Amino acid sequence: MGDSMKTQLVSAICLQEVELHERPAEDKQGGENNNNDKTFTVEEAVEEIGFGRFHVMLFVIMGSSNIVEAMEIMLLAVVSPEIRCEWRLDDWQVALVSTMVFLGFMLCGVLGGYIADRYGRWKVVFGGFVWSAYFSLLTSFAPSYGWFIFLRGMVGCGVAGVSQGFVLKTEFIPAKYRAILLPLATIFWMMGSMLIIILGMLVVPTLGWRWMIRISVTPSIILIFLFKFIPESARYNVSAGKTEAAMKTLHWIAKMNRASLPPGRLVEPITNERGSWRILLGPSFRRTSLLLWYSWFVASFTYYGSVLSSSELLEKNLLCVTNADKEHQVKHRHADGLCYCIPFGYSDYQTLLISCLGEVALVPANIALLNVFGRKMSLTVLQLLAAFFFMMLNICSTMFGFTVLLFLLRSLVSMNFNVVYIYTAEVYPTVARSLGMGFCTSFSRIGGMIAPFIAQVLMSQSVILALSPFAVACVVCALGNFLLPIETKGRALLQNS
Repeated sequence: MGDSMKTQLVSAICLQEVELHERPAEDKQGGENNNNDKTFTVEEAVEEIGFGRFHVMLFVIMGSSNIVEAMEIMLLAVVSPEIRCEWRLDDWQVALVSTMVFLGFMLCGVLGGYIADRYGRWKVVFGGFVWSAYFSLLTSFAPSYGWFIFLRGMVGCGVAGVSQGFVLKTEFIPAKYRAILLPLATIFWMMGSMLIIILGMLVVPTLGWRWMIRISVTPSIILIFLFKFIPESARYNVSAGKTEAAMKTLHWIAKMNRASLPPGRLVEPITNERGSWRILLGPSFRRTSLLLWYSWFVASFTYYGSVLSSSELLEKNLLCVTNADKEHQVKHRHADGLCYCIPFGYSDYQTLLISCLGEVALVPANIALLNVFGRKMSLTVLQLLAAFFFMMLNICSTMFGFTVLLFLLRSLVSMNFNVVYIYTAEVYPTVARSLGMGFCTSFSRIGGMIAPFIAQVLMSQSVILALSPFAVACVVCALGNFLLPIETKGRALLQNS
């Protein structure tokens, strides 16, 4: 009996030891099973990775795309006096140059958004760089006015593709950093605007406007090579069923940021209805889309109206200033009536440069507005202030006073454009984000097409009649922005509608 009890006791001890040895392996296997059961979305992965070295690179390279876009658009303000002189153009013909660029942008904006939602953002942005650089270079060899406006229209198509870079950039940035990083991108737009004005100041008087355009293509060519460091949007990849490609991108970003992904596996539903206009006009987004289309129209109408009005007021001596220099006072007085050759002087370039600085001067205020009041209220306030300063330009003042007013006006319309970009990228779901942006940018170009005929043609008849439409449009838009149904401040980017 004693031997039997000893045998049972030894057996129990041995069994306990075996269980202790096996349990860690079982626990480990159970932990692996638990991790396999866990899932995460791209939104959760982006938030977990946080801000790091990848986002600095993204900010610099994608922000530089704004330099290209700004140079192509602002080039119109600088080159207008030169082509007016070379081809002896009337006011409406000069205005048609800007209109053709925006027409190309409008026609290709929706198409670019559809392709970006169906086949990827990266392809559209890269194609836009190549397209705009090629046709911009061809513009410098234009033998006639007809060829010039046709080629500038082709440039507008390329710029429409480049503008999709904003969507690509937004989809990689964590929610709490979007209201800071996206407004800061205005710095790159200002750099592009200033760069083309400085090129005009240095190159046009010596080598002419054609060489200015050829040199201005350089940033596009550089970005074509740098763009290989930017991956395709992980949000697009998962919506298209390319989960493995999305995971590869997220792992690479996490490695660059020295962070880790959430435990588990990436799971997102595949959406076949990508790039469908029905999403934009469905019950969830119909009111938002209609109000946003008008808001984009006004944003472009007032921005390019302020840019072209400033160059027109300076070029044609329409300013009611009390201390203008002698050269400014006499440069548009000719006994025989029309004068085609009215090139910018050094002081005119200087005024345009100072007004460009206004686009970043109030960036801290822009960030504060976005974080404190949200997107909707920021849009409303900015539009009302812009309307006020448009009417202030009618007041007779010194050249210094005009420069200050122009500085503040450019700040406000630039901030408004920036906020409407951010709101649009945040409010639409991934499956229709690029198409939504494409529709909005197309409507904005309608505003850009109309602005030259108000700012460059009507301005010669009456300054107050030319500035009033911009102010009225801002007031109406402010009311519309207040009625937007969705506030996106602090909200995660939607994947599906």
